[in-house]
Amino acid sequence: MNTESPNPVDKSEPPAPAGTEAPLPRSGPRGQQLRRFVYGLKRRLDWRIVTALLIGLLAVLVWRGISGHAKETAPSTAAALVPPKVPVGRVTREDLYNEVPMAAEFRPYEEVELHAKVSGYVSQMNVDFGDRVKAGQLLATLEVPELLDQLHNALAVEQRAQADYRGAHLDYTRLLAVVKDHPNLVAQQELDTAQAKDGTAEAAIAAAKADVERYQTLVAYTKITAPFDGVVTRRYADPGALIQAGTASETQSMPLVRVSDNYLLRLDFPVSALWVKDIRVGDAVEVRVESLGGKSFTGAITRSTLRVNSDTRTMMTEIEVPNPNLELVPGMYAEVVLKVQRRPQALVIPIEAVPAGQTSSVYVVTEPGQIQERQVSFGINTPTKFEVTAGLKEGELVFVGRRSQVHPGEKVQPTLIDPLAQR
Repeated sequence: MNTESPNPVDKSEPPAPAGTEAPLPRSGPRGQQLRRFVYGLKRRLDWRIVTALLIGLLAVLVWRGISGHAKETAPSTAAALVPPKVPVGRVTREDLYNEVPMAAEFRPYEEVELHAKVSGYVSQMNVDFGDRVKAGQLLATLEVPELLDQLHNALAVEQRAQADYRGAHLDYTRLLAVVKDHPNLVAQQELDTAQAKDGTAEAAIAAAKADVERYQTLVAYTKITAPFDGVVTRRYADPGALIQAGTASETQSMPLVRVSDNYLLRLDFPVSALWVKDIRVGDAVEVRVESLGGKSFTGAITRSTLRVNSDTRTMMTEIEVPNPNLELVPGMYAEVVLKVQRRPQALVIPIEAVPAGQTSSVYVVTEPGQIQERQVSFGINTPTKFEVTAGLKEGELVFVGRRSQVHPGEKVQPTLIDPLAQR
C-alpha cells in the first residue's frame, strides 16, 4: 500500500507581493554578503548626504555675510562724509556770584530783665512766662507801706507851706499898699521883713511840691510795667517775695520778670575775614531754617560791626527778621546763604566747556562749523559757569563734550544744549 508522505514544510521566503522590493535572503552565505554590502552602502550614502548639506549651509552663510557687508559698506562710506553733531554752549552775559553758607542764630530784637527801683514785697504777679504783653501793661505790684506814709506827710507839708505863703504874702501886699498911700508911715525895715517872709513861704511851697512829686514817683515805682510789646520769657519772683531795689549798687537785686521783643528778631552770623569785602548793607541774602521743615525766605543785611574780631577773624553781621506770628523763636539756628564775588553782567561759559585740570583753553566751533582751540583767561568760577575775561566774545559757540571725541580742525555740526539754547 502506497502511503504518500505529507508535503514537507516549505521554509523558503514567501513570494514578495507585486510592486514591492524582494527582501534579502535571511540565511546562507549569500544572504550575509548581501546584508554587509547594503549596510556599507547606506553608511557611505549617509556621510555623503551630511557632507553635502554642510557644504551647502556654509555656502549660504558666506554668501549672506558677503552681501550684508557690501550693503553696510555703502552707507558707512556715505556717513563718513557727513560732519558729526557735537554739543555746544553759547557765550553769554549774566550776573555771576558764588554762594557761601554760614551758620546764624536768632535772638530777640530787645530783651530786658525788669528790676524794682524800690525795695518791697511782691503783692501781685499778673503774668507768667509765655504771656504776650503790650507796652505799659502792668506786670507786677510791690507793697511798700512806708512810702505811702511819706507821701501823705509830704502832701501835708505842702498844704501847710501854701497856708504860710498865703499869710506872708497877704502881710506883704498890705504893707506895700500902705507905703504907696503913706510913704513915711511904715518903716522900710518892716517892709523888707514882710517881703522876705513872703519869698521864704513861696520857696517852702516849691520844696514841699518837690517832695510830693518825689514820693509820688517812688510809689509809681511799685508798679512794674512792660517797656515794649513782647513776650515774658522768664518769671523770677512770686507773691510775698522780698525784692531789693535795683538802684542800690551794694546789694544784689533779683529781677521780677524778663521780657523779650520776639515780634522782630535779630539774625546774627559771623562773616569770615575773607568775605568781609563783599558785605554791603541792603544786600539780599537767603535764609533757611531747618527746624521749620527747611523753610526759606529772603532777608537783607541790616548792619555789621565793621570790625574783624582779632580772636575769631570774623565780623558780626545782622539781619532784622519780622516775626509777627511768633513762628520763629529766639535761639533757633538758621543758615544764611551769602552771595560773594559778585560779577554783574560777566561773560560766562558752561563749566563743561573746560576739562578738569585745563584752565587755559577751550574748543570753539567757528562759523564754518570747524573746531578751533583757543587760549582764554578765566576769572571766578561757580558750580555751573566760568567767567571769561579774555579770549572769547559774546555769542560764540564753545564745545561742551569730551575732547577725545573731536580734534582741532575737524568739521562738525554744532547743537545747542539746554539751558544755553535760549538766546
